[in-house]
Amino acid sequence: MEFSRSQTEAIEHKDGPALILAGPGSGKTAVITERTSRLITEHGVDPSRILVITFTRAAAREMEERFIRRMGKKYPVTFGTFHAVFFTVLKYAYHFHAGNIIKEDVKYQYMREIVAHMGLEYDDEAEFLSSLFGEISMVKNAGVALENYYSSNLPEHVFRKIYRAYDEKLRRNRLLDFDDMLVYTYELFSERKDILSAWQKKYRYILIDEFQDINKLQFDIMKMLALPENNLFVVGDDDQSIYRFRGARPEIMLHFDKDYPNAKKIVLKENYRSTANIVDASLRLIGHNTERFQKEIHAAGSSGAAVEFAVFEDQRAENRKIIEEIRDHVEGSGMYSDIAILFRTNTQPRLLMEQLMDYDIPFVTRDNIPNLYEHWIAKDIFAYIYMAQGSRTRKNFLQIMNRPKRYISRENVDEEEIAFEVLLDIYRDKPWIAERIEKMEYDLKVIGRITPFAAINYIRQSVGYDDFCREYADYRRISEEELLEKLDELQEGAKGYRDFDEWFTHIEEYTEELKRQSEKQRKNKNGVLLATLHSAKGLEFQKVYIVDVNEGVMPYKKAVLEADIEEERRMFYVGITRAREKLKLCSVKKLNNHETEISRFIREMNETGD
Repeated sequence: MEFSRSQTEAIEHKDGPALILAGPGSGKTAVITERTSRLITEHGVDPSRILVITFTRAAAREMEERFIRRMGKKYPVTFGTFHAVFFTVLKYAYHFHAGNIIKEDVKYQYMREIVAHMGLEYDDEAEFLSSLFGEISMVKNAGVALENYYSSNLPEHVFRKIYRAYDEKLRRNRLLDFDDMLVYTYELFSERKDILSAWQKKYRYILIDEFQDINKLQFDIMKMLALPENNLFVVGDDDQSIYRFRGARPEIMLHFDKDYPNAKKIVLKENYRSTANIVDASLRLIGHNTERFQKEIHAAGSSGAAVEFAVFEDQRAENRKIIEEIRDHVEGSGMYSDIAILFRTNTQPRLLMEQLMDYDIPFVTRDNIPNLYEHWIAKDIFAYIYMAQGSRTRKNFLQIMNRPKRYISRENVDEEEIAFEVLLDIYRDKPWIAERIEKMEYDLKVIGRITPFAAINYIRQSVGYDDFCREYADYRRISEEELLEKLDELQEGAKGYRDFDEWFTHIEEYTEELKRQSEKQRKNKNGVLLATLHSAKGLEFQKVYIVDVNEGVMPYKKAVLEADIEEERRMFYVGITRAREKLKLCSVKKLNNHETEISRFIREMNETGD
């Protein structure tokens, strides 16, 4: 294999720290494997003294396989993730084994017990627990004192109590989660210099892939491990750092030369993946970020097709056009798997998936795409409709009786079938509650006589469900906008259905098809890829569509600070650079029936940064 001048310079680096800036399609994996092989074959380094770290097991496997192919046989070089390497350290120090790593279901069960014991109420269990674990992970990985961390989910004293209870439960049961592997290793190396010294002698040459994704705790451990020679060879792209929400800090890479003033810096300048038009557009975009390394990158190949940009009335029209182009591509003897459709959040593609199913176009998802109709808000709306259709089950009534607040007590709802006249009799001496029950009964009669679209609108505005969502969002410290968006999407999806039976039949068919699609995906190698910008990282396709390129989506509405906007821009840059030959960016005029603006990123792609 032939290497460029910059690749050769990186490969031939032997001793001391080195920072390799490797943009999209620059052949970084080849550089890492070639440098590893030359350390052994040309410099006589004992292969068991070399450590190659990646961020995923799949990447570690791929790296090792490429290395074995290059060498023609297996060598005792260590290829692994941070967690795998650190757990090996802990196994020797504390005699841990796989059984000491907490299983996901046990972890969630522990947290449910802790939260229930504290009397916290929530409807969105999966989201609530997941966000709690995200915050706990952030505290551990950022190396901040618990007292200095301010929770976005709960009052500080409540979060700290939960954190300590969870931590204590793990330690009492001699269990550790993935973040603990880092915390324990850092503590061990800090306190036991003899153990640290043994591992320093073991790994004299350390190579780290995707260095832009490193967090503070991982880097602090690696700095200790690399001493005293500091043979730390780090490879990454600061422009592709998109995991701040997980604790990754791009500034670690940007300030590498402050930690290692004598570090060699090499830029891999060629992009072997994308056409010049795609590369140039991506550079114009990312040039608007200020916190980055300035670098010259050029395409190794031809100019190729111009980057396409299109504006559609709404998502349905956007999806129809993409589907038409996919069918043309396949009829012209292309493969479905040549194409990727990328989006910002995993809730966006529901309508697209429905339309792909209608046209029998196979697709593969990289993310867990939640079924809107299984969200607790959808279940509340369904409960209103079931009751409007005559259901009087206790289950349906309990779900909505205080959404919005009607002050009805569960103690007064103990029959399996609910009778409004009985309830009114119970509350006859509390006219303010009786009045609300009468209003509910009247509302259900109205809902039962109108279309699904009108019914959702009535539940939101006349019944007061939007106000309930605002109060709930305030109580849970979550975005009311996100809850109202769920309602917008549900309402938009109900458009065009004449009655509830027709709408519910569609929902049932969609849910079944989703399950079938999930089964098919395991076997299907030829499908259009649907992925978030996050999960598309590291992949490449002949043609890439990025959809809903609008303000509030890209950049995402939660991005307020300049650092957040820069991260959103990096995410969009990652999406653009997945395309080899063709890139199409799609915006809409209306999103869930609301007017929306075209993303600033489109304009930036046609300007030069400062």
